[in-house]
Amino acid sequence: MAHLLHIDSSITGERSVSRRLTARAADAWHAAHPDGTVTYRDLGRDPLPHLDAAGGLARAVPPDQHTPAQRESWRLSEELVAEVKAADTVLLGLPLYNFGPPSSVKAWVDHLIAPGIALDPDTGAGLLGGRQLIVFGTRGGGYGAGTPRAGWDHAEPWLPHGLSRTGLEPRFISAELTLAPVNPAMAELIPLYEASLAAAERAIDELWVPAAAVA
Repeated sequence: MAHLLHIDSSITGERSVSRRLTARAADAWHAAHPDGTVTYRDLGRDPLPHLDAAGGLARAVPPDQHTPAQRESWRLSEELVAEVKAADTVLLGLPLYNFGPPSSVKAWVDHLIAPGIALDPDTGAGLLGGRQLIVFGTRGGGYGAGTPRAGWDHAEPWLPHGLSRTGLEPRFISAELTLAPVNPAMAELIPLYEASLAAAERAIDELWVPAAAVA
């Protein structure tokens, strides 16, 4: 039976464009897999603990030598890795905050870098490959080539590198200028935002449609 892992990370609730896109993708996935099951994790409302001095070294210490704090940190890594391993498809919302990923997503990635369960400690090979990871990037401004802040998006370029040791390979569907409808100074950019959002929604709608149907 197909299984979906759906992860949101936005802190803006109902105003979130990334949540809007992941929800649309989850609906499309359900339509294609009516008997499928879902695990949902909301990093924006229930963030993971960041790696700290008390437990963070659990990934570098043999489990039989863990302190209580390291044991709890490792248990959480096992839980998060198990969620990914159980899924055929992972949906991740990735809004851009202060030119980088939400810290909650960074914490999620840090917990996945776990030798023995997400990567082979001897060969370094990732153990989480072979599944879809679709990432819905949203950016309040414009960061494309030729814009004043081209190259300032440090979330989308970072994620493939951050996950590279696990074997996960993200595919990105992104929407830009998401602040245009709510920022009067960006009002003239609303048509560009609407076009970017529409393109992202079309890409979502084609994700699980047979190739012949969209040819």
